[in-house]
Amino acid sequence: MSRFVQDLSKAMSQDGASQFQEVIRQELELSVKKELEKILTTAPSHEFEHTKKDLDGFRKLFHRFLQEKGPSVDWGKIQRPPEDSIQPYEKIKTRGLPDNISSVLNKLVVVKLNGGLGTSMGCKGPKSLIGVRNENTFLDLTVQQIEHLNKTYNTDVPLVLMNSFNTDEDTKKILQKYNHCRVKIYTFNQSRYPRINKESLLPVAKNVSFSGENTEAWYPPGHGDIYASFYNSGLLDTFIGEGKEYIFVSNIDNLGATVDLYILNHLMNPPNGKPCEFVMEVTNKTRADVKGGTLTQYEGKLRLVEIAQVPKAHVDEFKSVSKFKIFNTNNLWISLAAVKRLQEQNAIDMEIIVNPKTLDGGLNVIQLETAVGAAIKSFENSLGINVPRSRFLPVKTTSDLLLVMSNLYSLNAGSLTMSEKREFPTVPLVKLGSSFTKVQDYLRRFESIPDMLELDHLTVSGDVTFGKHVSLKGTVIIIANHGDRIDIPPGAVLENKIVSGNLRILDH
Repeated sequence: MSRFVQDLSKAMSQDGASQFQEVIRQELELSVKKELEKILTTAPSHEFEHTKKDLDGFRKLFHRFLQEKGPSVDWGKIQRPPEDSIQPYEKIKTRGLPDNISSVLNKLVVVKLNGGLGTSMGCKGPKSLIGVRNENTFLDLTVQQIEHLNKTYNTDVPLVLMNSFNTDEDTKKILQKYNHCRVKIYTFNQSRYPRINKESLLPVAKNVSFSGENTEAWYPPGHGDIYASFYNSGLLDTFIGEGKEYIFVSNIDNLGATVDLYILNHLMNPPNGKPCEFVMEVTNKTRADVKGGTLTQYEGKLRLVEIAQVPKAHVDEFKSVSKFKIFNTNNLWISLAAVKRLQEQNAIDMEIIVNPKTLDGGLNVIQLETAVGAAIKSFENSLGINVPRSRFLPVKTTSDLLLVMSNLYSLNAGSLTMSEKREFPTVPLVKLGSSFTKVQDYLRRFESIPDMLELDHLTVSGDVTFGKHVSLKGTVIIIANHGDRIDIPPGAVLENKIVSGNLRILDH
């Protein structure tokens, strides 16, 4: 057979295969459309429009999911960002603050991502209602911070909570306690999308309810949903009408994400006169952050690349602290007018994150999500600002909780600051074992939080409890073997010690 005929038949068979795949894809989209229409018919009249918007949003995402295959970045196109596209915070700070800082603040809205539950820390209900410091919850601290701003500068900075259907009811109940605070609080809900069966790729949900057997059929589709749901809620237009210009978006469990006046001033008074529509705060990677998304230059634009998008062969390179030195803190400053423009042009482009889950009954499902920072490439004149590590203080585990409850930090007007008594600015590395995973177990194991001002590293494993006024210094490793229990006595000072099995204390 001639080479030409071989090539022709190969091309025809490939074309046939891709045509076949296209037919399958269209069939699947049609099946999903029918399923979604069935679900919509079960919506009560007062929820109909809202549910329709959610399901339309899901259909668009599902359509894109079928079109895109494999990691969505071409590794060969990834470049380091140009020097001026990631500014050092110190440079932003040296510009100082204008006399009219109040009028600048009055153009700001603070948005906290409040869709998560406290389940990973063994708590029921919204994560934002977990006590983190002196009986204060994440939400208490946030309200205190903004109230302090409003009182200090005589401003009216509102707080907006993006809830999910998981957190909305409990959060709204608790908001009444802030009625007398000098902060206007608004809420809106992110979308509710149906989980899809991993095998059939059809929605698991049969109707709109999320109780009984339908409890696990729905999910909130990641914080990238903020653009559509903020727009759909009407709040975006409300704030633009009030003269607001920027939102500061951050995770409610990041205790370092306070309003920074220098960054705000940089946005409102750009040095080159060219308005910046999107700022992403990044900070230097440590070995603990190797999985965090990083900012790169891609096809001439700043782009956030997450580990899930990286081809397997390049994952180790992506994790390298020397090649990709920074990661995204998810503290973002975004122009309201730009969100409105892009939303109305349907021009916000975010990569799809495919998140596999197994439901309680054993069914394998996938949920399609997006991340808020991934939209950076859709905005004009975007900028990264390399901020101090202190602006990234997330509390994801009880190990993080131990740090923020300790004397490493002092609390002032809802903001945590590193104690001046600590000689070096880095945070100790803390690894608490599975006996400490749930907040209630963790609290039971500490009679009081140890002195950690001189601690570098703490590892605790097994059945361990701490008496009052314990002091930990240097590297401390405490390992109770299975069946053993270790009680660290009150007033103990452990400095560079390994404590094992039957409470033998060894020098490290």
